[in-house]
Amino acid sequence: MGINVTDYRYLFEALNNKSSGVDSFGRFELNNIGSKGIQSQLRAAGIDTNSKAYKKVVGDMMRAGGGRGFANIQGIKNLMNSYDENGDFISPVTGLTGMDATNIPISQRHLIIDIPEKSRQEMFDNAKREFLQENGVANGDTTKRSDVFYHYQKDAKKENRLKGTWTLEQYERQYNKAFEDAVKSADPSWKPGKKIPAGALDGITRDSIDKSLVKTKGRYGETFTRGIDMRL
Repeated sequence: MGINVTDYRYLFEALNNKSSGVDSFGRFELNNIGSKGIQSQLRAAGIDTNSKAYKKVVGDMMRAGGGRGFANIQGIKNLMNSYDENGDFISPVTGLTGMDATNIPISQRHLIIDIPEKSRQEMFDNAKREFLQENGVANGDTTKRSDVFYHYQKDAKKENRLKGTWTLEQYERQYNKAFEDAVKSADPSWKPGKKIPAGALDGITRDSIDKSLVKTKGRYGETFTRGIDMRL
């Protein structure tokens, strides 16, 4: 015959933590997070309440909930792992900061900036290879474009990563547009998916495309168009 044993530890934990405002599950009312008792509990859990990562996490929680609702000590600790010592979000995909577009207006991140020739050449080579491989059809299952963006981002300054990634994407669009124009010139009846005539892209170089690009500014930021560069 078995014996049922009731575990009352949670009641004693609740009594011990009552004065701190934190229950036995580590929960507390968010609007009381600044209290001495809760701050003491947070520090006891290994949380640096003076760190920028902590202030970023708590600030976001306060804005999202208007200071109402409940928070959890372990939850705060887990969220802080997503930010560096400067309070910048760390991408779970690349491990890099500076790629969080939250609260940054499009007009401030869709801007053309200087991109190293190495990155432009890598994007050109990848775009050309994939254009030929897929007969001009974009294939999200096989593309390696994200690798090109990552190679650029890891070498770029944090403050340039969003703008630079946007700029590199504009180069990519113009490269693909040049490839399409060249193929249609060789075969006016060509459409994406149809076999590309042999040698249709032989005369296309990155340098020739880059030199034809003109920076234009629109409502949502800057982009590229191809044409006569009136700045020369």
